[in-house]
Amino acid sequence: MNSLKLPDNAVLLPIDMQQAFDAAPWPPRWNDRVDENGLALLAAWRAAKRPIIHVRHDSVEDGSTLRPDRPGNAFRAGFGPKGEEPLVTKSVNAAFIGTDLDLRLRRLGANTVVLFGISTDMCVSTSVRVGANMGYRMILVEDACDCFDLPDGAGGVVPARDIHRAHVATLRAEFASVVTTGELLATLGPAVAA
Repeated sequence: MNSLKLPDNAVLLPIDMQQAFDAAPWPPRWNDRVDENGLALLAAWRAAKRPIIHVRHDSVEDGSTLRPDRPGNAFRAGFGPKGEEPLVTKSVNAAFIGTDLDLRLRRLGANTVVLFGISTDMCVSTSVRVGANMGYRMILVEDACDCFDLPDGAGGVVPARDIHRAHVATLRAEFASVVTTGELLATLGPAVAA
């Protein structure tokens, strides 16, 4: 992926890196490096002085662990805005729906959005699809995403790794470029990748 070129105003969009996903009722996840990779991306973006817009899910559903009044709504350690970095809050699966994300990107003159977060098949995938349909160049950092084991409706469970793999394949086919954390860090230059 050495041919990947990012404009200076490419926006990093961490999605729903929240504490609730580490406990019940959420099912098991598969990617034990999601935090490590996500934090590396944030550090590199900040070092390169590129724009970051954070996304947090503020659920309006009764009993949700992601409601703003619940501890699980808080960001995971090391995630969340620093300084003047903006925060977009949403209550649906797409970061573009019911928020000012599109306006913020347009004010930055940004047409490239780099995403990662939780979960691959829900809010990350939906945000990628909507952003692509709105005309943005979407880049998914697949190894900085995570998702959950899910019931298959027939008494079995679809493993999270399989769900992730299928969604990444679909996004790659139609909606986004797909890269790894290492590939993306390499595009930011040796000083940042070191």
